[in-house]
Amino acid sequence: MEHAFVLELSDSKFKDLFVCFCGYAQCEPLHAFGPAVRPNYILHYIIDGKGFYQTGNHKFFLEAGEGFLIEPDTLTYYQADEKYPWSYLWIGFSGKHAKIYLEDLGLNSMQLTFRSSHGKELKRLILQMLKCSDGSITSRYRLQSLLYAFFAVLSKDTDGTPDDVNSKDNFYVERAIHFIRNNYSSQIKVSDIANYLCITRSYLYKLFQNSFQMSVQEFLTIFRISRAKELLSTTTLSMEHVAASCGYQNTLVFSKAFKRNMGCTPTVYRYEHRKAAQEHLDKNNDLLEKLMEDDSLRKLKQR
Repeated sequence: MEHAFVLELSDSKFKDLFVCFCGYAQCEPLHAFGPAVRPNYILHYIIDGKGFYQTGNHKFFLEAGEGFLIEPDTLTYYQADEKYPWSYLWIGFSGKHAKIYLEDLGLNSMQLTFRSSHGKELKRLILQMLKCSDGSITSRYRLQSLLYAFFAVLSKDTDGTPDDVNSKDNFYVERAIHFIRNNYSSQIKVSDIANYLCITRSYLYKLFQNSFQMSVQEFLTIFRISRAKELLSTTTLSMEHVAASCGYQNTLVFSKAFKRNMGCTPTVYRYEHRKAAQEHLDKNNDLLEKLMEDDSLRKLKQR
């Protein structure tokens, strides 16, 4: 359940971009919507609290200061947190140039979330929109101007001014790592990460060089090898399954990548680490037996 204030419009004389509905809500714990398909674009912006947004195989955990885009004819689901349910505002819109205007904000099918440090301005604009409910010509033009003002506020965080460059770069790096963490087991490539972030491969390369002194491909490989080491040490999965679980469909390619990074083959690594683990376990068992023996002797002496 949510306590909501909503404005809905039936039609519009504007064609390039126009408001379909908007609103503001304070949600109850675990309030959810969907799975559902909408006919329009919808932007949600979180004022307070947190929750998650899911579309397809992508699940985004979002909090105050962040937002998400719902695209037309796309199955989506979102839910407020149980302890800290979110309050959010939303605006639904359409128009033949809506997609183009969203791209100005860096939003598209590969980038469905955003940040904005101007929540108060966005909330003020939505509250003003809610007052344009009498259907008059004045209200319709006023509503249209507020819609463009809403986009103008969101664009402040995508202008790339000097003061925002570092935070924007960090945001891209965080999102890239988030994408890798959720998709490393698939056959993702650097281009997939760049497309998800809506930036060029060269810019993505620069971000990782500045942050980690390595390329995106190197980071992805290290992430996958790290996961492979864990699986080799703690499971009995076949080499084919270990490779596939880490994003390698070809076992030979996986073995070469592993040896290049670790200096030994996956088979040797598994043997050595299992041997070390067994020796550690045997040592602990011997120690435990000695302690039990000492305790038994102590009890005999007490008698």
